[in-house]
Amino acid sequence: MENKNAENQNSLITRTTPQITAFFESLDRMLDKVEILAKKSRPTLNGERYLTDKELSERLKISRRALQEYRNEGKIPYYQIGAKVLYKESDIERMLKDSYRKIF
Repeated sequence: MENKNAENQNSLITRTTPQITAFFESLDRMLDKVEILAKKSRPTLNGERYLTDKELSERLKISRRALQEYRNEGKIPYYQIGAKVLYKESDIERMLKDSYRKIF
């Protein structure tokens, strides 16, 4: 038993050593997850998150044209800065909550 421990202590550790390979694979998986989180994360402005029409249409599963119609009809709150349209996430959540209709 002591001979095996001595061999393990004296063996050369390289990038191809199974434990090192597994460690680097684990690091790669973690980095992939961090990159996904970074892409999904949006910085806040005064604690609020704002969505573009593309992001909101993807979330609501409706077309960008439908969003434009909702804006034109005054059904959905939005901010417009030049040609850029933004939606406050909390406004959209409130609108959805207020529009909820129970089925009897």
